[in-house]
Amino acid sequence: MNKLFWGKGLLVFLMLGANPAVSAKAPMDTVDYVDLPRFMGDWYVIANIPTPFEKDAHNPIETYKLDGDGTIATTFTFNKDSFEGEEKEFSSRGFVRNKDTNATWGVQFVWPIKADYRVIYLDSDYQYTVIGRKARDYLWIMARDVEISDEKLKELVDFAVSQGYEADKIEIAPHQVAR
Repeated sequence: MNKLFWGKGLLVFLMLGANPAVSAKAPMDTVDYVDLPRFMGDWYVIANIPTPFEKDAHNPIETYKLDGDGTIATTFTFNKDSFEGEEKEFSSRGFVRNKDTNATWGVQFVWPIKADYRVIYLDSDYQYTVIGRKARDYLWIMARDVEISDEKLKELVDFAVSQGYEADKIEIAPHQVAR
């Protein structure tokens, strides 16, 4: 397993933290409320606008764990370049910025930078979520199960497009489903 080191942390800052286009974008609404304990656990990345670290990620899974101090330990695991590729792991920490909704976080890959992270869609059963950023540069469509219907995926992609994301930038994340 790899740990994120300073050089990659600086690149993450440049990618996620220093985007001058942010101020030119319309506000992005979040969900009304996230029950953090229910939100914790594994989420399969079904589709995304990937960061450079996520390019060619196979079997991507985001895992959240609520710590006693109210922060969220986040672990992103995947196989690099193929289903048989080297397993990679990146860790970060989430900090809830809006305690009224729990839907806006700062995610820290390297101190002191906290990247924008917004829960913009969450179904009432906590089975599907869409994570966006005010800059609309990266996006994650995630589900509790690795398999979702084509109709549900289309609904979630359409939702992301309605929030200002470009459909042609959204990629399906490859998963190997055990049968």
